[in-house]
Amino acid sequence: MFGWTGKILRVDLTHKTIEEEKLDLHERELYLGGRGLGVKWVYDRGPVEPLAPNNLLVFAAGPLTGTGTLASGRATAVSKSPLTGTICYSNAGGTFGVQLKKAGYDAIIIDGTSPEPLFLEIEGDQVALRNAQELWGKNTGQVFDYLKDYKAVLCIGIAGEKKIPLASIMHNRSHVFGRGGLGAVMGAKGLKAIAVNGNGRAQIARPEEFKTRQENLRKILVASPVLKNLSFLGTPSLVKVIDWAGLLPVANFRKTSFPEADLLAAEALRKLFKPRSRACLACPVACKKETHDHIPLPEYETLGMFGPNNENSTLQSIVKVNQICNDYGLDTISVGSTLSCYAEIRGQKLNPTETCDLVKNIGEASGPGATLAEGSLHYARAQNRKEASMTVKGLELPAYDPRKAYGLALAYGTSSRGGCHLGAYMVAPEVLRKPKAIEPRTFTGKPSYVAIFQDTFAAVDSLVVCKFAYLGAGQEEYANILTAVTGEIFTADDLNKIGERIWNLERLYNIREGFTKNDDFLPNRFYEKTGLENTSAGNIDRIHYDKALTEYYQHRGWTNEGVPGDHKLKKLGLWKS
Repeated sequence: MFGWTGKILRVDLTHKTIEEEKLDLHERELYLGGRGLGVKWVYDRGPVEPLAPNNLLVFAAGPLTGTGTLASGRATAVSKSPLTGTICYSNAGGTFGVQLKKAGYDAIIIDGTSPEPLFLEIEGDQVALRNAQELWGKNTGQVFDYLKDYKAVLCIGIAGEKKIPLASIMHNRSHVFGRGGLGAVMGAKGLKAIAVNGNGRAQIARPEEFKTRQENLRKILVASPVLKNLSFLGTPSLVKVIDWAGLLPVANFRKTSFPEADLLAAEALRKLFKPRSRACLACPVACKKETHDHIPLPEYETLGMFGPNNENSTLQSIVKVNQICNDYGLDTISVGSTLSCYAEIRGQKLNPTETCDLVKNIGEASGPGATLAEGSLHYARAQNRKEASMTVKGLELPAYDPRKAYGLALAYGTSSRGGCHLGAYMVAPEVLRKPKAIEPRTFTGKPSYVAIFQDTFAAVDSLVVCKFAYLGAGQEEYANILTAVTGEIFTADDLNKIGERIWNLERLYNIREGFTKNDDFLPNRFYEKTGLENTSAGNIDRIHYDKALTEYYQHRGWTNEGVPGDHKLKKLGLWKS
């Protein structure tokens, strides 16, 4: 078999058993890998509580992982979110996916719960559960130091151990399975870490064709202006662009103007820290930035949420709070948003010292952090101020204000994992003007655009490759590479259909969990002037949004209430008699 190893590792922590299973060829055909297979397996488990032993936690690579395909050094984690109750997928770069494939596995399915802390060790073809009592109670930096002899390590910090819904899973110090609280799922299972040393090699069906396709892809990626900018400045290069476009969230999305934005931009970061670049495996872009003593520097989202959205222009403090979040294993987007909600309700902005102290409190679920650790929606409801929580389906919005980008607004509302910009990165066409420029402040044509981007990115997450690479290249190039790797014919249309199938299955999962059309709307703040201090940003007409949402459902082949119809399910192979 080419592209896939054909093996899955199933780990039952309750019974401490480890078994190998064959990858179902029909499932592979329908869902490809990564996010697709993970969603399928989590869906098939049926209704569960997020922190219950029978909630599966899946880590999956894709058919391109480990082949050397450019921008393919990634992996996906899938489970039910303890923060939102939705299906949850999270994607991270680094070395884990490649090492997993080199060890001979397409995926790991974690089931059950251990009463004592464990870590999973994969050393070549040897797999074992090891006692992790010595690691329990330690944050991620200490865990990485302890497991430094492994090529790839995933772990949780104290936040995950305490099953905090904002907890993330850290990988090799700077890569993060960040959103939705998957670190809490790992903590509830008593699994502190996964450490992998793979020694195999991916087999390619058509080596000469692969070489040619790879070189063509390299030329396209290297020539991309967007990727050149990311390579030089990293994602902080977005600060000025998003500020210029009027999408920078300020003061918990009550303003869209931040005069001190330049103090947080990539140029300021370069001047202050003189960073060096780090790349995921097989990536020519190298968008990750770190100091010369290996301290990871914050990405755009972290700068946006702990900077303007908390009315903070002190760059050093954001670098520090980013370190704290990484060490405790916390999602910087949700934590930053929760603190801006806290500041609004309290009626006073936080200073950098307060921010750092509160983040530590959240990571330990202590003091004022005990309530904040449940996320902004839980906290705001407890204060009878639900309107101050900037969430969709319980997930905090990232650092893009949707008032001036209506496709982004619709993408937020319809995202299967909640308030997320990566389900369909409409910032690309509406702001960055890539791969095609479209008018941002209109709903005309947006329902179909959003659906296409959602299906595309579901497929990208299942290959598994980097979304930035899609901005530089596209599905045609990756379909050609996939054909060369596997020896099976794939087209861009094939990938789109796989992505559509995954998106519909995620919708079915959320419907089963009780989510409805009412959960596809944004916080009222974006439809009303109330609470908006900078009125020049305007607001979104709710009636127009509702019409666009109905059009989106129609484009998807769903009912007017957002339920996939039988005809659509039959067409995608999801319908069961």
